[in-house]
Amino acid sequence: MSPMRCEIVTQERVVFDQMVDMVVAPGSEGELGILPRHIPLLTALEAGELFVKAGEQEESFAISGGFMEVRPDQVSVLARTAEHAEEIDMARAEAARERAEQLLREGPPPDPDQYRRIEAALRRSQVRLTVVRKRRPRPGPGPMMETRE
Repeated sequence: MSPMRCEIVTQERVVFDQMVDMVVAPGSEGELGILPRHIPLLTALEAGELFVKAGEQEESFAISGGFMEVRPDQVSVLARTAEHAEEIDMARAEAARERAEQLLREGPPPDPDQYRRIEAALRRSQVRLTVVRKRRPRPGPGPMMETRE
């Protein structure tokens, strides 16, 4: 099967632009799997992991919603924010999650818009942490050693 072009862009930059064999995106109605020659589609995206595969190479991105247009030979994602798993600062994402949780524990703010912003910040940080934990290689103890009693 011939690959398709996948581009992931935000207002600030082009995050990804390569030929791929598959795209899996967090659609507003659930996870969407896109292969080359998919029927045309325009859909809203939710915050979540966007995954692409090209041959044996797999890459993941944390996105915070947006839109996706699918054509038979191209997938275009316009995301509010998008970060490659390798770009995510785990300590910073963890700190953002803790700040948002603390603000919510203090009780709802009087301004409903502020409450929605806090919830959105919490969701973004959770997505970033999920992507980085799932996709980054974990340092391990090295080769398994046989233990003796």
